[in-house]
Amino acid sequence: MKTVFVVGAGPAGLYASHKLAQAGHQVFLFNRDIKPGGLAEYGIYPVKEKMKGGLRKQFAKILSLPNIHYFGHVPVTKGGEVELGELAELSPDALVCAVGAQGTKKLGLPGEDLGGVYSAKDFVYHYNALPPFTSQDFSTGRRVAVMGMGNVMVDIVRWLLVDDPEHKTEEVIVLARRGPLEAKFDQKEFAHIEMYLDRAAFREELKRIESSVAAAGQDIAKVAEETFPVLKKPSAEVTGPKLYFRFLCSPQTIRGNSRRRVERLTVEENALVAREGGTSAKPTGKTTELEADTMIMAIGDVADSSFGLPYAKGGYVTNPDGADSERAAYEVFDPDARRVEQGIYVVGWARKASEGLVGVARYDAEQGATHILRYLEDKTEKTTPPAPEISRWLERKGSQAVTKEDLIHLGRAEEREAQQRGLPSFKFGDDSVMLTAIESEKTHA
Repeated sequence: MKTVFVVGAGPAGLYASHKLAQAGHQVFLFNRDIKPGGLAEYGIYPVKEKMKGGLRKQFAKILSLPNIHYFGHVPVTKGGEVELGELAELSPDALVCAVGAQGTKKLGLPGEDLGGVYSAKDFVYHYNALPPFTSQDFSTGRRVAVMGMGNVMVDIVRWLLVDDPEHKTEEVIVLARRGPLEAKFDQKEFAHIEMYLDRAAFREELKRIESSVAAAGQDIAKVAEETFPVLKKPSAEVTGPKLYFRFLCSPQTIRGNSRRRVERLTVEENALVAREGGTSAKPTGKTTELEADTMIMAIGDVADSSFGLPYAKGGYVTNPDGADSERAAYEVFDPDARRVEQGIYVVGWARKASEGLVGVARYDAEQGATHILRYLEDKTEKTTPPAPEISRWLERKGSQAVTKEDLIHLGRAEEREAQQRGLPSFKFGDDSVMLTAIESEKTHA
């Protein structure tokens, strides 16, 4: 029996742990958050209770395995209480990094540091009650600009126009680098916000870009058939907040007011260019001013450079030239020393940021675990401290680790809170409140 450390308890970390544990190995699972689940818990839209509930049951079943040991509330980062190198010094037989894409992708625009400018990931964490984002300022105004045309954009628009309890937003304008035929959202998701689309303004926008789209070999008449079938439905007047689209544009400058909060955007017009396999956006040099008091960037994510792995171009470096190319894609590589970091692997979004949803993360994690199991077959077992000693080591370092048993207590506290509030589910949005709830449940157990 070997010992594997897995860092990150989102879908990738949990499914990798499951496969490794089923093979008979001891798995020590370290998680930044108190609760497991990652984006399955804190990224899926809040009202999707059935989906979240099903995943929670799956994850609870995985954690119930006796050879999986859980240490929640243990951030692993350079300069923090626990560093990745320190975990490696505890001599696990393998170390799996499944920490997702926790970095913030930026465009390097003037004004990105203004109040009211947010990354989509952080904004989603905020309304999904992930500490500490829940308690941070993610206030929005009346006219919100959202950059991007994927499902994350749709979720954010849905929150702003449908479920935000403050209901301050009067207009959302979606900014897209390319045209309407490049929209990436699922129709069933867009159906939640399509009633807010200002049809007249949308048709005017299609007229504005018609010649540019045609120059790239596209037919604007196919928009209703391929990406915006809402246009074929009976039109109804929008009486509440409105949704607009501005295609073929890229933000250039974010301008602030005297309170250092965003109030205007300068966007550059793009030309749509046909290329092999699709299209690309080419800047034209022509700019337009748009009013907006909030800007949310739904443009994908990058890995966190402070985690402690070799990092380049927004991601962790993996083996570029291994003899086994499939396994090499999961092996961490030190580009300075030009060597593979033996026994250290990345899976899920830590390996390929923003690639797919839970099903893709599961597949990637299980594929990675298959290669890890092969690696472990030929290795002499190392002497790794047992779980109680790891707990004492974390305590000495100042970490208040949360165990599997603690999660059961927390679940009971949240279930009771949901019943008292008349909600299908509830989760605390503050770490200290969660820790207090755990201790309270233990006392009354």
